[in-house]
Amino acid sequence: MLIEDFGLALGKSFLFSLATLVPILNPTATAPIFLSLTEGASTSMREVLAAKIARNVFLLLCAAMLIGSIVLDFFGISLAIVRVGGGLLVVASAWRLLNSSDGGAERSARMAEGFTAEMANHRAFFPLTFPIACGPGSIAAAITVGASLHDHATLIISATRIVGAVFGLVIVAVSVLLAFRYAQQLLRLLGDTGTAVFLRLSAFILLCLGVQIIWDGASEMILSILRQAALYPPT
Repeated sequence: MLIEDFGLALGKSFLFSLATLVPILNPTATAPIFLSLTEGASTSMREVLAAKIARNVFLLLCAAMLIGSIVLDFFGISLAIVRVGGGLLVVASAWRLLNSSDGGAERSARMAEGFTAEMANHRAFFPLTFPIACGPGSIAAAITVGASLHDHATLIISATRIVGAVFGLVIVAVSVLLAFRYAQQLLRLLGDTGTAVFLRLSAFILLCLGVQIIWDGASEMILSILRQAALYPPT
């Protein structure tokens, strides 16, 4: 095969993974949620958390892309179930944010004292990485991307596509890092009142996204049941 074929396969898989995953993750939209869930944390701790979340996002998406479909098949779990379960987690996180009280400077100081490095490590994966930064929709998309990379005719082409897609995941992780690391500077332009309003609005949007994810998964399961009922009608 020509070197141009490998370059084309590499470039297409890179752009495909990037174009598929970035709009779903939408780091700029989830950055305010990151700020809200890390209230009281210092700037340096938020920078460390942003780096850990970006790393976790890359590893999670990479695992979903490479072995996600195999794991789901092994346990007999469908993508619809993943969407419903993940959607419930998103709804729960958004509901907590919507019902959190504004305690002012005294509450912020109390949060700062309680937000330790150990707490940051515990929150780095759940809920900050999953389901906030990388939700079930992103994982389902990564599994779909991984399934489309395989070329049954040529193993080398499949490997080239996987390499290109992994490079795309690196760019996705970098976008998460930048959005979360500089979220505070971006929201500072809104002021205290504007930031509070924006955080509440983001929490509501997150709640709607969770409901949408649940609906997508439930709809897929209902359609699957209807198809099976049509194939095997009662006698």
